[in-house]
Amino acid sequence: MSTAETAWVPAFAGTTGECAISVPTVTPAPPVTPAKAGVHPVPAGGAEGSNPDDAIGPDGLVADEQPEHDALLSEDWIALSDPDLSGLEVQLVQTAMSGSRLTYGPMVARFEASFARWLGREHAVSVASGTLGTWLALRALGIGPGDEVIASPHGWHQVAQAVTLAGATLVFSDINYWTGCLDPVRAAAKVTPATKAILAGNVNGHPAAWAPLRALADERGIALIEDSTEAIGSRYQDKMVGTFGDVSIFDFSQPSALACGDGAMVVTDDEKLAIELRYLRQRSVKDRNAIAVGARVPLQAGISELSAAMGVGQLARIDELLTRRKEIEAIYLAEMSSFEGIKPPYIGQDVDEVHFMVWMVHLGTRFTASARKQIVEDMAANFIETAPYCKPLHQQFHYQQLGWKRGQLPLAERIGDRALALPFHAALDEDEIRFLVGTLKDAATNVGAGAAIY
Repeated sequence: MSTAETAWVPAFAGTTGECAISVPTVTPAPPVTPAKAGVHPVPAGGAEGSNPDDAIGPDGLVADEQPEHDALLSEDWIALSDPDLSGLEVQLVQTAMSGSRLTYGPMVARFEASFARWLGREHAVSVASGTLGTWLALRALGIGPGDEVIASPHGWHQVAQAVTLAGATLVFSDINYWTGCLDPVRAAAKVTPATKAILAGNVNGHPAAWAPLRALADERGIALIEDSTEAIGSRYQDKMVGTFGDVSIFDFSQPSALACGDGAMVVTDDEKLAIELRYLRQRSVKDRNAIAVGARVPLQAGISELSAAMGVGQLARIDELLTRRKEIEAIYLAEMSSFEGIKPPYIGQDVDEVHFMVWMVHLGTRFTASARKQIVEDMAANFIETAPYCKPLHQQFHYQQLGWKRGQLPLAERIGDRALALPFHAALDEDEIRFLVGTLKDAATNVGAGAAIY
């Protein structure tokens, strides 16, 4: 499309016909060179041998490593995620743009009310990200310096870092190897008089063991915070994820099934907690004459009307979005069945339904972290975007400075070294999935470790 060329889009609400708008030409970013997509040199070494973490410098990088930036991929790539958008989202965004408010207006209120109603929670408070939402939840619960919060080091969004932002002490506990979620038994052993909360996540869509986690939290008199930033629509004991925590957090950035650019939602049934969350979320004009203004320091952490409009549209289509992703899951299962040593995704006890965030495979014990890195490079050479699922938090520089080290949480480390995220979204077709699975088989063989999974 040339500069200032006219494009036709659906009319704004309250108008008839179509609206012509001028769309400027945007020079596309240069395509990524496949062999170098998101890959930078690091010293060789794997999980069970010499470890690059041992050479981390004061900047948090190992020798010769460059800071990573998410690459802009050309259309030739099979992307890790691709949002499933329709004309409904476009129409709702246009409606929001036609209003007088782009910051906290009717679309934000509508998104919050709709999300709370859909989930069956009393209150929903929209925020800018899952990490900010977790930070606000901790503050609203009165958790800060001198307090401890138990959490897993494993996860995609790693919102447990919010505990550090809140000034509290993050106490890591190991996971259930098969689900990837926090192990209630191991977590119980970490509780001390200073423990104020357990932060447990639904990792890659799989619900945590909420019954024993709730029993533990109630027995010890501590808060239970549910990290559902990686899960939406999954069910445990016939209840949806997001309904188990005293406060629960969702994230709507990619690769979430419900994606609206950026944004998140904090949900709770506690009215006082919801009031405090809204106060801490952002400064309000109406609060300027309040006697208590400035009693607590708020953030500027809300979402825009445009993000909320996308969220409203995505939520209205949530059943459709999840159904389509189940169809992609079925294709993956069929293609992966020919993979030597493959096992279907594990579904834990009392779990009724899982909606995965990405398609994750666990590479076998013969693979090391460096072998997985080579697989990522080989996949990139074939224009397929893949990624390590997680770098466990306790192996990251900041927490190593606090005394955490490799060997303390062996199950999280094992998955951290070998879990690989593959593309998973509604835009995939059967031929693309067959191609990427075949390429993964070849890459696994090329690194000399065979093709065993688990």
